[in-house]
Amino acid sequence: MAIVHSFQTNDPQLAPIYEQVLAGQRLSSDDAMALYRSPDILAVGWLANYVRERLHGDKTYFNVNRHINPTNVCVAACRLCAFGRKKDSPGAYTMALEEAFETAASGYSEAVTEFHIVGGLHPDLPFQYFLDLVSGLKQRFPQVHLKAFTMVEVAYLAKRAKLSIAETLAQLKTAGVDSLPGGGAEIFADRVRHVICDHKIDGDQWLDTARLAHNLGLKSNATMLYGHIENHEDRVDHLMKLRALQDETGGFQTFIPLAFHPDNTPL
Repeated sequence: MAIVHSFQTNDPQLAPIYEQVLAGQRLSSDDAMALYRSPDILAVGWLANYVRERLHGDKTYFNVNRHINPTNVCVAACRLCAFGRKKDSPGAYTMALEEAFETAASGYSEAVTEFHIVGGLHPDLPFQYFLDLVSGLKQRFPQVHLKAFTMVEVAYLAKRAKLSIAETLAQLKTAGVDSLPGGGAEIFADRVRHVICDHKIDGDQWLDTARLAHNLGLKSNATMLYGHIENHEDRVDHLMKLRALQDETGGFQTFIPLAFHPDNTPL
């Protein structure tokens, strides 16, 4: 016999949302604001888990990945970043291809299912370097899924190679890219983006790049960086835009909320 869990809350804002969730109805941006304002995090968690189990049952999924960051050299100077370096700065590095392959091999075991590859926006590395990196990894580790290059990196590589974003993605896919990570989305709101990551593509360009990837059959992750200068309205706007693109393409595999860590950043 199925067990129906009882929902209890002292927050009157959640009662109508509870009814919508039970009816399988889509929540609005106003509903999302109510969830953010609610002090009853256990009730919000109950609602989220109810939807999760309705969609997927009592299951969770994971992969075992190893990160490869081929370079930390970056032309951008985002105030949220503790990773990037100018090419002549102390601590700047760029891996030779063989070094990247050795890095992959040193962390590899049969349990590894994915290589997660992201790096800085290097001013000098040619597009061919990234194609050779991916194809070389695929040749050496054919069973490992390659999740490589954020929307920001793809747009930058396209600009440097004087290719369209669609052609850039197509060449990366042919070389062996299986899907894309979700980094660089940060917060889509221009007001926030101008402060925290003014040197990156804007929110609409991030979404357009993801759309092109999905249309080519490349799945991706999606992220949201929270806990800096954004407000609840900015978060809801971000989530609604991701949901709209997911309605259109179905290409997002995972949503990852990332807490902002201010240590060693200009913020």
